Formats: sequence, C-alpha cells, structure tokens
Amino acid sequence: MPQLNPNPWFTIFLLTWLTLSLLIQPKLLSFTPTNSPSNKTPMIKTTPWTWPWT
Repeated sequence: MPQLNPNPWFTIFLLTWLTLSLLIQPKLLSFTPTNSPSNKTPMIKTTPWTWPWT
C-alpha cells in the first residue's frame, strides 16, 4: 500500500508546504483588503426577545 510508505509522500508534503509558505503566502499578504474594518460602534438592542411559551 503506497500510503504506508512515507518516503515519496513526505517529500511531496515538504515541497508543497515550502511552496505555499515561501511563494504564495507573501503574494497573498501583499494585497490590501477592499473593505477595511471601521471604528463604528455596534448597535446594541435593549429590548429582550419575547418567547411565546414564557
């Protein structure tokens, strides 16, 4: 069974992880978000929910 032999799969895993962390991640982190978070205070609802069975 090939999944029990870690020799080829460990190399593939390491190459994939290195590719993701060294090439793709810096490119993704360089993008600026289009919807930046605002400093707006959240709206607090003061009336409680009325349950029909209480």
